[in-house]
Amino acid sequence: MTILGAESAKKTSNDREALRVYPVTAKLTKEERNAVTKFAESHGIARGQWIRDVILAQLQSTSRNNAALAEVLGIRLLLVNVLRPLAAGQKLPPDVFDKLLDEISIAKYELAGKLASERRR
Repeated sequence: MTILGAESAKKTSNDREALRVYPVTAKLTKEERNAVTKFAESHGIARGQWIRDVILAQLQSTSRNNAALAEVLGIRLLLVNVLRPLAAGQKLPPDVFDKLLDEISIAKYELAGKLASERRR
């Protein structure tokens, strides 16, 4: 006599894979653990759920922060490269301006990635 029904014995490895839980751990001091627990409880959620939410939010915000940083850097590069010649009394022809915009569009993401990786160190 089997305890499990025939259907549960037929579960595929994909079904089992979807149900697995992969723990991620971090070592905290007693004070840090208490602070995390108190914060999570004050927001009405379990400590583990709050930690999971923070980790996943951080993963999502990294790409958003890089895009925002790239745009800010693009504006800064544009201002510096346009205002310098104007301050010196030079004119900026439209074709030079368009070329500058193209160069900035490429460079801003590279610079944002470098700054983000330096900040993580």
